[in-house]
Amino acid sequence: MTTLVLDGGLSTQLERLGADLRDELWSARLLLEEPELIRQAHASYFAAGADVATTAGYQATIPGFVRRGLDVVEAERLLRLSVELAGQARDEAGGGLVAASVGPYGAYLANGAEYTGDYDLDEDGLFAWHLPRWEILAEAGADLLACETIPSFPEARALARLLSHTPEVKAWVGFSCRDGEHLNDGTPIREAAALFAGRSQAVAVGVNCTAPRHIPGLISCLSGALPIVVYPNSGESWDPVGRRWVGLADPVEYGQAAKEWQRAGASLIGGCCRTTPEYIRQIRAHLS
Repeated sequence: MTTLVLDGGLSTQLERLGADLRDELWSARLLLEEPELIRQAHASYFAAGADVATTAGYQATIPGFVRRGLDVVEAERLLRLSVELAGQARDEAGGGLVAASVGPYGAYLANGAEYTGDYDLDEDGLFAWHLPRWEILAEAGADLLACETIPSFPEARALARLLSHTPEVKAWVGFSCRDGEHLNDGTPIREAAALFAGRSQAVAVGVNCTAPRHIPGLISCLSGALPIVVYPNSGESWDPVGRRWVGLADPVEYGQAAKEWQRAGASLIGGCCRTTPEYIRQIRAHLS
């Protein structure tokens, strides 16, 4: 099976380009204020060898934009713009795919709940919350949706229902995990992945925004189901008290690890938080 190289941390690259993302909207704020910078960040990942651009929609939600003071029409326009910017970079690069990011409910809460799954909504509430953005992105022209950093079984069930609601849509699902076997809410990843087995709309299931050391075990848990997608963090960890990243990570070592993930069964491989175009360049070099 052909291996697709995904992009790396969009917010990380935006910060390297000079953006200040200290905001509850995170990179989504730039859809409103500096969209050209987002296009540049996508372009840098294509130039590094990525096959896929994941849009700046992770923290872009209609309720989040409305909370900022925008009306619903403008919020919907910004969601579509996230796909357009990635498409522009893809076209300038001469080819590739666009994956419209569908961040978890925890991203909207902006309190770190995507790392715990500690939500105030049940499955029905999550389905209703995701639905308006999902329907907009389903028609925005992306090649597929990237359901990212999903920490809980109820949210996974809600996303499975959304796929059934839009049978023309394809998506991958990336779970955020606390160890080599479980989602952040404690659900075995094998159980969560089973929700998408046998669904032709699900192009891959796997892991993102998770420590690289957990990836081999998680791939082992997923083997034999769908194609596997992995794009972990750099290896650094987030200190929520100090609000900073701690630890060290090496792009070359990350590329070497990516080769091992490929051998273990992953067929879509990239990077998440704190990874840069250099990480993607190393992935491409090692997988080639």
